[in-house]
Amino acid sequence: MSDSRIEALRKMIEQDPKDTLARFMLANELYDAGDYEATVKELEAYLKLKEDEGAAYRTLGDALVQLGKKKEARWAFRHGAEAARTHNHFAMADELEKKLQEVMPKGLRKPK
Repeated sequence: MSDSRIEALRKMIEQDPKDTLARFMLANELYDAGDYEATVKELEAYLKLKEDEGAAYRTLGDALVQLGKKKEARWAFRHGAEAARTHNHFAMADELEKKLQEVMPKGLRKPK
């Protein structure tokens, strides 16, 4: 969205660093703005504060892929799929498993 929305969310976090909703929203805004390094930073902070159901791991993995960090992206997608299954979000778990396979080295990918 806009820089003003990003700044507003940053101010909210400055006032309450444990505001997980603001952190999650900021991370998504940063991702949409193409600031993948900042996205990763915010999602790492978010995940230290809150048990995620899979969506934050998906965005984290996608940002890491954009940064060329496939090993770290695999970790995010794997943990996201586990979290999604734990919370009965089976479609999200399947999506994250697919993303995981896409970033696996070719020799380690599951056959289709």
